Amino acid sequence: MTDTRSDAAAPAPAKKPAAPRARKPAASKALLPLPATITDAESIATAQVAAKAETKRKKKSAKQKVVRDSFTLPQAEYAQIAALKQACLQAGQPAKKSELIRAGLRLLVQLDAAGLAAALGALEKVKTGRPKNN
Repeated sequence: MTDTRSDAAAPAPAKKPAAPRARKPAASKALLPLPATITDAESIATAQVAAKAETKRKKKSAKQKVVRDSFTLPQAEYAQIAALKQACLQAGQPAKKSELIRAGLRLLVQLDAAGLAAALGALEKVKTGRPKNN
C-alpha cells in the first residue's frame, strides 16, 4: 500500500530568519531662525538648542492638565444644568456641563468672603458619595 499523502511524511521546510529592516532616515528638522549677529558654527548650534528648548517650554506651559472628578448634586440642581444648557443653545452658544460649572466657579471667585458665605449658606446640604438605589 502506498501513501497518497506525500506531504504528510515530508518534514516542514525550515523558515529563514527575516532580514532586519533598514531604518528610514530621520526627517530633517526645520531650523529655527537665528539672530544675524551669530556667525560661528558652535554659536549657531548652541543658539538652535536654546531656541528649541524655549519653544518646547512655551508649548508645555500653554497646556493645562485636566482633572477628572465626580460629585453629588440634588436632582433639582441637576435639572437646572439641563435648563442652562438649553438656554445656551437658544443663545447660540452651546455649552457642556463642565463649561457651565467652570463659568460658575469664575463667578464665585469674584465674590467677597461675605458673598461667598451667603451663597454657600443658601445651598441645601447633601450627603456625599453615591446615592443608594432602592
